[in-house]
Amino acid sequence: MILLTEIQYHPPAALFAELLRADGILLEAHEHYRKQTYRNRCLIRTAQGVQPLTIPVIDGNRAEKVSISAIEIDYRQNWIHRHWRTLQTAYGNSPYFEYYADYLHDIYVGKPNLLFELNSQFLQLMLRCFRITLPLHLTTEYHAEYPNNALSPTRPPFHPILDRRDWLTPKTISQAPETDSPAASTLVRPYPQVFGPGFEPGLSVLDLLFSQGPAARQFFLM
Repeated sequence: MILLTEIQYHPPAALFAELLRADGILLEAHEHYRKQTYRNRCLIRTAQGVQPLTIPVIDGNRAEKVSISAIEIDYRQNWIHRHWRTLQTAYGNSPYFEYYADYLHDIYVGKPNLLFELNSQFLQLMLRCFRITLPLHLTTEYHAEYPNNALSPTRPPFHPILDRRDWLTPKTISQAPETDSPAASTLVRPYPQVFGPGFEPGLSVLDLLFSQGPAARQFFLM
């Protein structure tokens, strides 16, 4: 099975649980950018509750008419400092923050021009952290429904494409905590989180990684 998904900014752990069951990854590179999605934001848990971290993009009001692979990050805003300080404050005392901090920080300070490039670098890092080795492809054109033979129409092996685009969506802080979908709720076991009480589902994969480190993969249900 090939998992088709949009490129996301520190997406929920459920995405990586799904990837463990996949034979490959197909990233949507030709959709129009959509605001208020995981494409440029993630959710973390702080002492004040669940908070979003949002990457500003250039001409944000017009961005939805632009291809996702062409969206530029707005570095006129000091968002890297805000995101990094928030991550440090929320997870600095977690068991594994320092273990992964330098790898993440190096990507941030590299300041890729495009959102797609930044998210791709973070995705590659997370795949290494979870020891997920899969062939990765980019779509060559947009399809509302993606044909199963699009990757290898003339030669085997043939893998069906599972369309997971917009399967995971952020929730507003005012809403009651819930997973993104019934399917997502079955993919990640509750784990000890830095801030409580109770377990908050649907957070960025960073929450799981900083809490559990190399053992994080054990919380994915197969």
